[in-house]
Amino acid sequence: MSWAYALLFAAAAIAVYRVWFTLKRAARRGDDWDAQLVKNLRAQGGTAFREYDIDFFFGLPDAAACQALEPVLTADGCAVDYRAATTEGASGYTLRARKPMRVSVPEMQAHSKRYRELAARHGGSYDGWATEGIAQPAPETSPLSAARFGASPLRRRP
Repeated sequence: MSWAYALLFAAAAIAVYRVWFTLKRAARRGDDWDAQLVKNLRAQGGTAFREYDIDFFFGLPDAAACQALEPVLTADGCAVDYRAATTEGASGYTLRARKPMRVSVPEMQAHSKRYRELAARHGGSYDGWATEGIAQPAPETSPLSAARFGASPLRRRP
């Protein structure tokens, strides 16, 4: 009988450890997501020296929560708009805060951390950030660039 209790205690300890470890890893994942988004922006030609219009997204329970959060975000330099969530199965309100800023991993992680705390204080959630995608420049069409890419500027390839 004592072996059964010891085995039960060990299984409970392992379960508690796994829950704790999973929660700790999930908390770090938000910062990893910011780093991944910045990496993707850089891969698409983004630079740390240019300002981008960054959209920060929040899910809030009602218009009152949006109105309470709006002055805080406005003081932070954001332009704020919100509306009722209209997609199927959605409830509450979505709030978007747009702020022109340079993008760096530490700065985006700091914003995400602060905005997660603000959203939780107002009974909502912080859904992350995004910016307009960087379009790759079209290839040049001059004869020099055509020669550089192995195509003749005078005739089409079949």
